[in-house]
Amino acid sequence: MSIFAKPKQGGASIARARNSQKIATRLEANPAVRKAKVEAAQVYYYPGFLSDAECDTLIRLIDANRRPSTLLAASDDPYFRTSESCDLDRWSPEVRPIDERMANLLGVPPEHGETMQGQRYAPGQQFRAHYDWFSENQEYWAAMKASGGQRTWTTMIYLNDVEEGGATWFPQAGLRVAPQRGLLLAWNNMAAERAPNPATLHEGTAVVKGVKYIITKWFREHPWINMPIKTY
Repeated sequence: MSIFAKPKQGGASIARARNSQKIATRLEANPAVRKAKVEAAQVYYYPGFLSDAECDTLIRLIDANRRPSTLLAASDDPYFRTSESCDLDRWSPEVRPIDERMANLLGVPPEHGETMQGQRYAPGQQFRAHYDWFSENQEYWAAMKASGGQRTWTTMIYLNDVEEGGATWFPQAGLRVAPQRGLLLAWNNMAAERAPNPATLHEGTAVVKGVKYIITKWFREHPWINMPIKTY
């Protein structure tokens, strides 16, 4: 994840903007999808995208494979990201249908999607404000460019309700979303000028009571290549 880095304009592409607009148009034509009432970023809701059984399956997989979450860029704050994560096998019969359904929702070829990541937040755990897009003036950008380029869209699904806390907060866009079992949240990480959108800054606020489970899938502008990436 990039942390409070200003977007670099030079790497933006016309194709990136065209593809983002196609995805937005597709989502807005879907009667099951609602657009968030904010101006600074394109954010969409799809309630009930996953069934209870699918949510339970993914929670079980996360619990079986979780490890401390990592960052792409080092942070001086030891509490910046305190959740646990796991990489879900995209080819398994339990994950593949969900993985491909998320890609189809956006109209993006599945090969543009990174490995679906599961995340678990116990009481007190959080992910402070960050961007999903890559800062193109950071050391990690060369590896990100080689492995599929910029992250253009994010899809995230809440797998359970949380008793207290755990909301996803977009402070610059003015949006706060409480966890709701089966709800998919999708947003465009790019701005109209084809550069990363600073208004997509978001935070996984600390869980107060209960445990929060989500899955996140990031989509690249080009087909994603699974490469060893240094993390912190």
